[in-house]
Amino acid sequence: MTGPLEDLDERQREAVTALRGPVVVLAGAGAGKTRVITHRIAHGVDTGTYSPGRVMAVTFTTKAAGEMRARLRALGVEGVSARTFHATALAQLNYFWPTLAGDAMPSIVDNKVRLLAHAADGVGLEPDTATLRDVASEIEWRKVTMRSIEEYARDRPQGVGGLDVERIVRLQRAYEDLKDQRRQIDFEDVLLACAGMIEAEPRVAATIHEQYRHFTVDEYQDVSPLQARLLELWLGDRRDLCVVGDASQTIYSFAGADPRFLLDFERRHAGARVIRLERNYRSTPAILDVANALMKDRPGALRLVSAAEESPDAAGEAFVPTVNAYDDERDEARAVAARIRARIAEGADPATIAVLYRAHAQSAELLRALADVGVPTTVLGGRRFFDVPEVRQAVMALRAAAVAPLTGTFVEAVRDVLRSLGLTDDPPPAGGAVRDAWEARAALLRLAEEAPEGTTLREFADELLRRARVHEEPTLRTVTLATLHAAKGLEWDHVHLIGLAEGLLPISYAQTFETIDEERRLTYVGITRAVRTLELSWSRGSRDRRPSRFLQEIGTRTVRAARAGGLGAPARSSGRPRSSSTASTPRR
Repeated sequence: MTGPLEDLDERQREAVTALRGPVVVLAGAGAGKTRVITHRIAHGVDTGTYSPGRVMAVTFTTKAAGEMRARLRALGVEGVSARTFHATALAQLNYFWPTLAGDAMPSIVDNKVRLLAHAADGVGLEPDTATLRDVASEIEWRKVTMRSIEEYARDRPQGVGGLDVERIVRLQRAYEDLKDQRRQIDFEDVLLACAGMIEAEPRVAATIHEQYRHFTVDEYQDVSPLQARLLELWLGDRRDLCVVGDASQTIYSFAGADPRFLLDFERRHAGARVIRLERNYRSTPAILDVANALMKDRPGALRLVSAAEESPDAAGEAFVPTVNAYDDERDEARAVAARIRARIAEGADPATIAVLYRAHAQSAELLRALADVGVPTTVLGGRRFFDVPEVRQAVMALRAAAVAPLTGTFVEAVRDVLRSLGLTDDPPPAGGAVRDAWEARAALLRLAEEAPEGTTLREFADELLRRARVHEEPTLRTVTLATLHAAKGLEWDHVHLIGLAEGLLPISYAQTFETIDEERRLTYVGITRAVRTLELSWSRGSRDRRPSRFLQEIGTRTVRAARAGGLGAPARSSGRPRSSSTASTPRR
């Protein structure tokens, strides 16, 4: 087990050893922010500055919180409260509510759209499901930005779907009334109720302030006004707050995220220490040239410097980002599929390749094209791995098999169970549910093959249940298709970023300076997912689209055509991406 100060660069060590007072860590993409957060907490515990039980580490997803806890365990630290904002608030409500109210806490609304539909019936409205989903999003935005219904009507007068603002207000009031009648609260109410409880009950505030003395917040650029307010209440008059974030990765403004809390941290917290992590441990210099050019002069932008060497191809030349143009989306998808197939034929693991895009609808052509060339895929953001019926069936079968004594090795026993459920030595054709089920079972077998020596079948089944609880999913040997939003926080050796055309990226409804800037940040997130190679593309389509303005900003100056049948030879470059005006002429 390594110590918390080992294997850190100068700036990371500075952040890890800054244990007291307000600290803001501006951490660029690939700069090792989770490592810094966990090593900082471990260093605080090792030096006696922190007691683990008095540390609150807050992040935004259950998966990220689980990873934080796992890394802390690896550093020998147990007992730190590493949770999401909602999980922390819910735990506090469950603890204090019975004492304050004399009864159990209200139940949580499990389906906001369904409840909205019932509320709409009660006030004589008949919106379709899509409109109800949009209204649900509006309710969420209203609450996390801490607006009343009246303030919402003033600030969002445009209406939603076929409903004008007056009917939306009526529907929101009916929704709140129905919740009260059913004694329910929704996801956002959890934060509101927790904040209200701390503000209204001095003894609750005193208990929380006594329990937690040191605070860390990950992805601070994504906090909403409501989360920022709750954090202030948790903090009280203490100053031991460390926030970590990157303004260039703010991509959830539509859901209430406000990067101003990160950008204004020094002003809000007198004497705050500012530490910049700009050394990128993920991408090659050429990829970072593209990312830096895109975000040049944007508020809070960091200038990333690569710690990696250029990634050479088989001929010893460095890959450079490329830009390719196509006649339509089908041609674009087929060319991307052909290049992926060729890369896999050269030895790349499909799991190291991703195709990223702005909207879910763009995946359809890609799925067809990749299936046509026999490349297995997984669409990120679909059903969670452990919710797949074949996986649940396999876990139950493994638990049942654990009762009987082993007749062979542990791995053989797992393989026998999975074969009884349909796993074959050779995969079925790519595309469709049969191949998806095969990939899931194969992933379970790989987990068994990677398990520590001496693992029993029962221990393996229990480990699968633990993984399911914390959303720790295995890696499938498939090419990943993902929206830019879903790709945040992940990385792949080889990234294809498609659809870089006006109307798609930036998306057509982004019309203001602020919304265009959000689209730029989304593009930046996509670019910085790439480790070794980055290929950008766009297509004219039936609407005769123009290339994205972002391509002009990153300086697409020279021409490189896509080779439909393979990877072709990389173009020499000073680091600027290369652009093609056609995909029909291969360059050898």
